[in-house]
Amino acid sequence: MTGSIRLVLSFHNHQPVGNFDGVFEQVYQDAYLPFLDVMQDYPDIPFALHISGSLLEWLEVHKPDYLSRLGSMVESSQLEIIGGAFYEPILSNIPRRDRIGQIQSYSRHLKKVFGTDIRGMWLPERVWEQSFASDIAAAGIQYTIIDDYHFRCAGLPQKDLFGYYVTEDEGRLLSVFPDSERLRYLIPFSKPPEVLEYLQEVASKYENPVLVFGDDGEKFGSWPETAKHVYEDRWLRDFLDLLRENRSWIHLTTPSGILNEMPPAGSIYLPDASYREMTEWVLPPETQQEFVSLTRQNQEDPDWQRLIRFTRGGFWRNFRTRYPESNEMYARMIGISNRLAKLKNSVQVSEHHRELLAQAETHLYRGQCNCSYWHGAFGGLYLPHLRNAIYSELIKADSLLEQITHIEPVWVDVETGDFNLDARQEVRLNNHRLSVSVAPATGGHIYELDVRTNSVNLLATLNRRPEPYHQRILDYVANAGRLDETELAAISKAVKFKQPNLDQRIVYDKWPRKSLVDLFLQPRLTLEDFRKGNGVIGDFATGTYEASLRRGDRKIALEMKRIGRVADLTGEIRKILIVSSDRPGELLIQYEVSGFPTGLPFHLGIELNFAAMPGGANDRYFYDSSGHRIGTLDAVLNLSDTDRLSLVDEWLGMDVSIESSRPADIWTFPIETISQSEGGFEAVQQSVCVVPHWEFVMPQSGPWVTELRIVLDTSIARARQLAAAGKVRKTLGDPEEISSMSSGI
Repeated sequence: MTGSIRLVLSFHNHQPVGNFDGVFEQVYQDAYLPFLDVMQDYPDIPFALHISGSLLEWLEVHKPDYLSRLGSMVESSQLEIIGGAFYEPILSNIPRRDRIGQIQSYSRHLKKVFGTDIRGMWLPERVWEQSFASDIAAAGIQYTIIDDYHFRCAGLPQKDLFGYYVTEDEGRLLSVFPDSERLRYLIPFSKPPEVLEYLQEVASKYENPVLVFGDDGEKFGSWPETAKHVYEDRWLRDFLDLLRENRSWIHLTTPSGILNEMPPAGSIYLPDASYREMTEWVLPPETQQEFVSLTRQNQEDPDWQRLIRFTRGGFWRNFRTRYPESNEMYARMIGISNRLAKLKNSVQVSEHHRELLAQAETHLYRGQCNCSYWHGAFGGLYLPHLRNAIYSELIKADSLLEQITHIEPVWVDVETGDFNLDARQEVRLNNHRLSVSVAPATGGHIYELDVRTNSVNLLATLNRRPEPYHQRILDYVANAGRLDETELAAISKAVKFKQPNLDQRIVYDKWPRKSLVDLFLQPRLTLEDFRKGNGVIGDFATGTYEASLRRGDRKIALEMKRIGRVADLTGEIRKILIVSSDRPGELLIQYEVSGFPTGLPFHLGIELNFAAMPGGANDRYFYDSSGHRIGTLDAVLNLSDTDRLSLVDEWLGMDVSIESSRPADIWTFPIETISQSEGGFEAVQQSVCVVPHWEFVMPQSGPWVTELRIVLDTSIARARQLAAAGKVRKTLGDPEEISSMSSGI
């Protein structure tokens, strides 16, 4: 005879900060709205719902009726709203003060929207560290939902995963629910009777079991082919009908209902972990392939199944070591958070400044949204628009803080410190328009170039590096000719290409795709060979440069020099980067090459990269010194003897000109990564690579010199801001408010 079971259905709806408005709308129409339509027809079936803050803000503006409908379900006790950190950060990726701040802020906001107290939180990507327990409890939260994988890693057998537990940190208690991985794979992909069969199995084996399903709401209509499956083919209605028909032994409830009705199964401390797939994705590519291969090869081995629960993959924080670009975002965010906290604690901050600090805190929180900081089965870090959005929020926060620390409207200053957390010193040159971060210890590169006017980091680049799924692409292409149509069709379901010939575009970078990358090249090196990473013969690209600063009231100069080798020859590069308040939208870079034997030929390239300016559109293009358009920003160009090249992104409102005192040949080409997403494999442009290069003979006397000037014209963006401010002026009639909106332009 089947026993009874308590079943909790909880759903997590999320769209990241910076996602396209059309994506929000499409997912709403495909998943969120039809799901609500169905659930409202089953008012006797309770469920829990978490909506991330970035999605909720969009819904408040665009779909208020949807939120009203949810509010009615909350009022009728069919729906429990689950809270969380406001903008869905990985908790281990942000400081403790921001964890507590984001959770408290979102609980207050949800209470305002839905009129209900928030007892639980969704744990972003189920990334857990034990110290979170005290932070979550300190924020006023009583429970969270964590993968049952975490509990298995703590040594619990399967029979003990059908209840909830209490965990503790620093004397604060938090209830933790195991989220069933088995249910996550069954719902909604298996037939409803198969789900019922599993529920019957659990109910018959265990006494008073609790089974929790918690997973993405996007699986219900937004994932490929799920809209037809879940709604047109009636999977969801059939499932809910089955639950109704079996209500005599399936007792549907919410997490709060469990807390109210049942005591905890015991106490537990959980190891640092995330959901199982995430622990695989964070591993280095070769280790990941080995781990996954071992798991698949031994799936049917009962001894392996007993052993695997004592093993786990990698640690989430190592996404920051696997992807230096993730660490750059993280380090920038941490620096702004620390600076904000220091200013908030200052007794000298005025009331007006506290308003600016509150705005900066919101931008900081938005800049902590997790999706851009990692990569797995989804685009995440590989999606430029998401990384650009994170930097946009962080730059806005930083610029607001600068309004507090710099009274004068026109200024220039410099900071030194370990800004990217690599145990070496970096330099940050700032003025009221730009922030330029330089790493002398790593090639003297500019690794971040923030333009305050339109809040963009022009060096939010991403290197091309090995990923385990690249081998799947190569294997598919290699085997395609040997497979018949049936075999090929079967494989094609798992290997989907969004563009042709992706196997031919898999290339890996040998140096960071940043700016002021100094490259001595083979004589007469071709663009084709350089694009493949061939022909670099010096050790300057990533070598350590000595650095010194010269400061003036209106100008700051950073001098970097390195003695290095080109083949078996020794010489020096000296480069001086100048930022001023008089010409705030310009970078002046002076180069000197000296110390090499005179009379010998050399080939020097200076690589520059520009992110956030994608190609493939007519309003994003190159133009030459005569003002003629010469191709969109994904064009491969091989220009001869030119002293100027400009890049325009009309949508961004950005015009970037590279001027050279010594005419140069210039190569341009897109840096494209091959990544995976739910839609398949795709090529994504990460930056526009521009390489002025010169073939010269070392002079008999004195150094070889050239001067580059990078001019960042944002007048289009500033005009748009002023126009928008003018519209607000007509609406609000508040000159003081217009002034604050326009500050920093």
